[in-house]
Amino acid sequence: MVKFRALGPFQAESNGQVLDLGGQRQQAVLARLVVAGGRAVPVGVLIDELWPGEPPAQALSTIQGYVSRLRRALEPDRAPREQAGILVSAPPGYALRATVEQVDSWWFEDLVKSDPDDDPARALERMETALGLWRGPALAEFSDLPWAVAEGLRLEELRLLAVERRGDAAIRLGRAGALVPDLEAHASAYPLREEAWRLLALALYRAGRQGDALGALRRAREALRDELGLDLGPALQRLEQDILSQAPHLDAPEPRHTPAAGTASYAPPAAIRVLVADDQALVRTGMKVVLDSEPGLEFAGEAENGEQAIALVQAARSDVILMDIQMPRLDGLAAARRILAGGDPPKVIMMTTFGTDENLYAALRAGVSGFVLKTSPPEQLIAAIRAAVAGDALLDPAVTTHLIAAFAGRRDPAAPAGLSDSDLDLVKLVARGFTNRQIAVTLAVPESEVAEEVAALLKRLELLDRAQLVVLAYESGLVSPGSPER
Repeated sequence: MVKFRALGPFQAESNGQVLDLGGQRQQAVLARLVVAGGRAVPVGVLIDELWPGEPPAQALSTIQGYVSRLRRALEPDRAPREQAGILVSAPPGYALRATVEQVDSWWFEDLVKSDPDDDPARALERMETALGLWRGPALAEFSDLPWAVAEGLRLEELRLLAVERRGDAAIRLGRAGALVPDLEAHASAYPLREEAWRLLALALYRAGRQGDALGALRRAREALRDELGLDLGPALQRLEQDILSQAPHLDAPEPRHTPAAGTASYAPPAAIRVLVADDQALVRTGMKVVLDSEPGLEFAGEAENGEQAIALVQAARSDVILMDIQMPRLDGLAAARRILAGGDPPKVIMMTTFGTDENLYAALRAGVSGFVLKTSPPEQLIAAIRAAVAGDALLDPAVTTHLIAAFAGRRDPAAPAGLSDSDLDLVKLVARGFTNRQIAVTLAVPESEVAEEVAALLKRLELLDRAQLVVLAYESGLVSPGSPER
């Protein structure tokens, strides 16, 4: 069975092998038939839309040649005089014959546009399936053709709708806490989408973070006023009033879990134990309040200096350490090196208010799993902890901006040899401090695919971890102040 992929690099695949569809213009014929959704496209329309304004003199014979070669690629075993079964003649033009499941964009649209389901579990499953089909911007190869641009924008709008329906279903299932990082990334990327802010604020409120929920709505109001000169819409204004009055209907439902076959009951995952090491008691107290208010996180203890942190690592059985970079007796950087050198070490996230550039740089080289500001909002700290436990890393954008400035003016910057444009884009996103999840949202690809690409990049460049990849980006001049990546 041939499968067609338009949600990302345009491809046709048979038995796991990507087919050779020829040059870009020839591929555009097939892509246009995909966009038609199985309906016939007249030859005249194909000519006008493949060569807008200036078709070649032999456009008709060129189209026929493209179709002939595409048919051979899609059905190599078809006899010469046998009628085509996939790219078929449908006077006065051609059509693509395929099932919904054979074309990722058709399947995606079918899932998103299916009738709303009162069962949030089924709705969540459908949206997860739909979003899992995305591997990148739709039809990006044909960005010089108006019909492809229009279709790409239409599909992108459906993708954003799927993200929000997934969020709504997860909130209705009582899974608000785990959803906050995803919704934060979505609202930040699309600040004019009021539904994105509604879902983020509701998820924060149901996670027991009323102040952060109101803060999200304040950010929404600022974005709308700055960009459009508008106030919050009626739905967001009602939500703001309901949060202020702690309206009972906003209370979170009990989480719903479906036991797997043969499983007697659901066993919740163990809480992530977090140790806080900082020489300031006020900071330690503030971190404890943040951790105690977040479901799934547990305060495992506190240390006033690096020596205490090392001693408490085993005793506290911590999964993550929030470590101040500058402390008395033994600074956080030295303590992090010793902790990470041990067997099966916990993840270490460095905190700063800003240290010296040398310390920031050295901490990255030590292999820490994140770098945040002590003044970061609670959701940023929590996102960093969850990213570290998942094997990812979060570097606060303010930290990366500071580091980028330190590397300004380097002479003769040169990117590592052998990296493609997509590799370089990935390196730049990592250097900006994006987690795998945030990169997946930015590029509209599955998070698992981002993780595989990052791992492959580290292996190819012979780097130990993500932090070293960030250092490489600074050293080679791939990021610099004032660039679009900043």
